[in-house]
Amino acid sequence: MKILLAACNAKYIHSNLAVYNLKSYAQAYEQNIVLKEYTINQLKDDILKDIYLESPDVVCVSCYIWNISFVKELFCDLAQILPGTSFWAGGPEVSFDAQAFLEENQYFTGVMTGEGEETFLELVKYYVEGTGSLREITGIVYRETAEEGSSSVHHNGWREIMDLSRVPFAYHHLDEFANRIIYYESSRGCPFNCSYCLSSVDKKLRFRDIGLVKKELQFFIDNKVPQVKFVDRTFNCRHDHAMAVWQFIKEKDNGVTNFHFEISADLLREEELELMKTMRPGLIQLEIGVQSTNPRTIQAIRRTMDFQKLSHIVRRIQSFHNIHQHLDLIAGLPYEGYESFRKSFNDVYSLKPQQLQLGFLKVLKGSLMMEKVKEYGIIHKNKEPYEVLSTKWLSYREVLKLKTVENMVEVYYNSGQFHNTLEYMEPYFSDAFSFFEALGRFYDEKGYGEISHSRIRRYEILLEFAERYSMISRETAADKMIMDLYLRENLKSRPGFAFSQKPYEKAVWEYRRRERIPKTAHIEVFRDGRTVLFDYTERDYLTNNASTAEISL
Repeated sequence: MKILLAACNAKYIHSNLAVYNLKSYAQAYEQNIVLKEYTINQLKDDILKDIYLESPDVVCVSCYIWNISFVKELFCDLAQILPGTSFWAGGPEVSFDAQAFLEENQYFTGVMTGEGEETFLELVKYYVEGTGSLREITGIVYRETAEEGSSSVHHNGWREIMDLSRVPFAYHHLDEFANRIIYYESSRGCPFNCSYCLSSVDKKLRFRDIGLVKKELQFFIDNKVPQVKFVDRTFNCRHDHAMAVWQFIKEKDNGVTNFHFEISADLLREEELELMKTMRPGLIQLEIGVQSTNPRTIQAIRRTMDFQKLSHIVRRIQSFHNIHQHLDLIAGLPYEGYESFRKSFNDVYSLKPQQLQLGFLKVLKGSLMMEKVKEYGIIHKNKEPYEVLSTKWLSYREVLKLKTVENMVEVYYNSGQFHNTLEYMEPYFSDAFSFFEALGRFYDEKGYGEISHSRIRRYEILLEFAERYSMISRETAADKMIMDLYLRENLKSRPGFAFSQKPYEKAVWEYRRRERIPKTAHIEVFRDGRTVLFDYTERDYLTNNASTAEISL
């Protein structure tokens, strides 16, 4: 009896913690379980071939909004070439409408709903030992076929949530995770009830035993894993747990491993901030969900947030200059129209995080937001990822405008490659949002949004955009761009808008010889008379920019 656990990830760099947890929990039947990870970017035929050649008796697949259509198509074909195989689905995309899923996808035998470790173990036991009945397994919805050929769907109810410390450690051999992100959970559930999030469905917050957590983190540290991403929904919701983990990784720091945490910034206490201040640059990075700064919106989505306190803490962490901060906004929330979102954007942008993610509401199955669709006038895509198209407060035309702003923010802000240029140009607009809005409109007018551009071309387009506004000096903008370009790399060829260095070549050569400046460094003379030395052997952790010094030739 062979049971194949399949994961279809969004990208190769990702791994699927869920299937590894299932396998580790059913370790008594380890010889019967094969785990395979694929990506939705692979050819379906290649995956089809790989699963077919394994000759599995049972295939279990993990389903999410980013892979569900891929999985449906793949398993429809699998069922035809593996007619004697049982197919099971699990995960958030099938748990909340399992009966409808089985009715629409007749080739699936059943669905594991909700938390899956104990359910999977019982399912494996049922298939391997050939005893008992599916009727006896809690946490499944399955299809039962009668002798005359008719079938009926049975829902055995949701399983009680389990003690997280009972789940064995999922990682033992790290060879298969080379160049991939390791995901780790030290808690399940969430203390908050955000209406757009499925974590609010799990009302019971549970923590893994801290002794186990430390032992497992030591494994990652010993193996110098590049990055460990905690999947805990609000990592710092319990102060003593967060402190214990952060203190441990600080004491055991190997100088390589980075730990990613999703936190609520306004819950951070002074003790935690003082500890963060002493950490190695790059030891941790923080993802902070703001979502909106509109008080009525925050109340409507049942979110708890003190933006004034959050702002103070984000700025405080910025002052440490050792922690990357990623702040999130969601467009399409109730009571958040275009102008309200403009304010939310400007509020968060003013905090200058390393990343500002402008996302769009996804109306997830099982979420409270799904129940409020009619009340809020939400129109969303019928197909995953069920993204908002319009609401009572936000038209589809405005959603399209926000999509363009999102793209401009991703290219020009989140890349970190245009810092000085943006700092110069933004003040000529009424606010930061207006700058990105106007830039996005320029891209649309020129047809640039439909084309893939090189890095240099992005600068050239920005310079074209600047030329529309007489108050913006083309020469100053060009110098800011040259500064940004050389901060990242020692260019092999100079762009056409660069200030000519020919008059200074002899003086630069003599300075290099006199001061023994290596060829790997760069010296640039700017129009305002400043001469800057770019040293690429030393880089800023947060920006990855070369260190600089003004010199006299």
